[in-house]
Amino acid sequence: MTRVKICGIRDETHALAAVEAGVDFVGLVLAPSKRQVSPAQARDIASAVKKSGGATKVVGVFVDAPVFQINEIADFCALDVIQLSGNESWEDCDKILNPVIKAIRIGQQSPKDVCAELSAATRLLARRRFITLLDSEVEGRYGGTGESFNWNLAREVARKFSVMIAGGLDPQNVGILIKRVSPWGVDVSSGVETAGVKDIAKIRAFIEAVRKADEKR
Repeated sequence: MTRVKICGIRDETHALAAVEAGVDFVGLVLAPSKRQVSPAQARDIASAVKKSGGATKVVGVFVDAPVFQINEIADFCALDVIQLSGNESWEDCDKILNPVIKAIRIGQQSPKDVCAELSAATRLLARRRFITLLDSEVEGRYGGTGESFNWNLAREVARKFSVMIAGGLDPQNVGILIKRVSPWGVDVSSGVETAGVKDIAKIRAFIEAVRKADEKR
C-alpha cells in the first residue's frame, strides 16, 4: 500500500479531514514558509490528530534548524516523525531522536548519484530506519513548489530504496506516478490546495486516487 502524506496543514479542520480520508502522515511546516505554523499551533494540531484515534502520524518539517532545537520542538509538540528538508547532513539525521524523513532535492543528479548517496546513508544509519523524500530542486524553495522532476530517475531509485515522492503531484497525476514508479509513499501540498488554501475535496480525491492506483498494481 502506498503511504500518503498531506503536507503544509495549518489547522485542525484540514488535519482531521485528512485523517478521516485515510491519510498516513500529516505534515506540519515548522520552517519559514507561507505554510508555516508555530510550535504552539503544531502542538494543538498534533493533539487533535492523536485524539481522533486513527493511525495517522504527525510529521514536523524543518529546514536547517539546529538539531537540539528540532528535538526540543518535537518533544513539545509530540511529533511522531521529523522531516529534514534543508541541507542537513546524514550525520544530523542520526542525532534526531524521532524517526526521520530526509528530503533530497532532485536537479541534475543521475539515478546512480542518488543511489550512491542513499547507499552511504544506509551504512551510516545502519542502526535506524529512515525514509527518503525525493522532491524537485527549485532555487530558494524547500518543498511545496508544485514542480515535478524526472520520474524515470524516481523509478530507478525506488527499485532499491524506500522513497517518498513529492513535487507537482495532484489527484489527476498521482495514479500515473504510482503505476510508473511504485514508490513507498507520495507527498502532496500545493496539489491539494485552492488559492493557496488546503481544499478538503482535493485531499479526499488525492487519497482516493492513490488507493485506486494501489488496487490496479
